[in-house]
Amino acid sequence: MTDLATIRPDEWNIALFVHVLGAFALVGALVVAGSYLFLARRGGSIELVRAGYRSLWMAALPAYVIARVGAQWIASEEGLDDSDAAWIGLGYISTDAGLLLLLGATLAAGLALRRADGPTVSGRGVAIAAWIVALLVVVYAVVIWAMATKPV
Repeated sequence: MTDLATIRPDEWNIALFVHVLGAFALVGALVVAGSYLFLARRGGSIELVRAGYRSLWMAALPAYVIARVGAQWIASEEGLDDSDAAWIGLGYISTDAGLLLLLGATLAAGLALRRADGPTVSGRGVAIAAWIVALLVVVYAVVIWAMATKPV
């Protein structure tokens, strides 16, 4: 049995690298943001909320764009634009819905930060942002598994 990586044309490598780099940067940024937001939810520190918000705004959103552009690029390189493969459909659905959730988490964290009075943050914005980010991490973990194993 031959390995798929050994038969992939070399001109596809950059597109695949961009997609994988963006996807892992996105998941990493979400883990960092979620960690900050969950800690802020417990302690109410404005600095933790600010760090979580900045992780979403300055790391997760750009990484999302890179992952999505890379996905479209590699799909067109491989001729899979109109593929019915389950792992491709899962990737598209999760990223399209994931963008809405990512924007919602960023907005919730930003509003919590804006409504902060003094060095502490109160309200549900931080908790909402933290749980949305946690949901996204779980969803993207499943998608990474599906992309890596291609079960169907």
